[in-house]
Amino acid sequence: MRIDRAIVFAGLRHAVFGGRMAQAQVDGIEAVLTRFSARGWADPRWLAYMLATAHHETAGTMQPVRETLATSNDEAVARLERAFRAGKLPTVKTPYWRPDADGRSYYGRGLVQITHRDNYARMSRVVGLDLVAEPDLALRLDVAATILLVGMTEGLFSGVRLADCFSGMKADWTAARKIVNGTDRAKPIAAKARIFDAAIRAGLVV
Repeated sequence: MRIDRAIVFAGLRHAVFGGRMAQAQVDGIEAVLTRFSARGWADPRWLAYMLATAHHETAGTMQPVRETLATSNDEAVARLERAFRAGKLPTVKTPYWRPDADGRSYYGRGLVQITHRDNYARMSRVVGLDLVAEPDLALRLDVAATILLVGMTEGLFSGVRLADCFSGMKADWTAARKIVNGTDRAKPIAAKARIFDAAIRAGLVV
């Protein structure tokens, strides 16, 4: 799938980013586009949903972030702990953000948030780096982009894959949220993904 990136970025700049994009947003999208193209995938809906997921998970920055958008590990842990104690995380049974014996915390990081030590170990095999020993490596753009692409195409987050939602004539934009996080914010993410899809299709080179 060949894409005229100038056309795609022009469309996204107005339809998604309010007429202006920071360099960091451009760089984040470029990282995903480059890896998507390198793998030879041909379904623009896959790319659109990946980008919409990253847009949601990073609060529109298109850069890897810490859970709660904290600027440090200590801040992320403190914010999550406060929310947990206030009863704002009702689905959490095990406070995964609490530091282990070595002081490492496995809260969410990345373009799509990976949590829990087991998931850091799984993604270590994907990227060829020891994310268990150094979880902040998941904040590196190249690492985060690889986790996003491989995780969503191979079903490593929930068992659901992009191909389960987008294949042939099938396009279930809302159910695609199950690839990452159940039905949380499924409809607004689906709507945003369709906007990404339109911009990508406008830039397709035949």
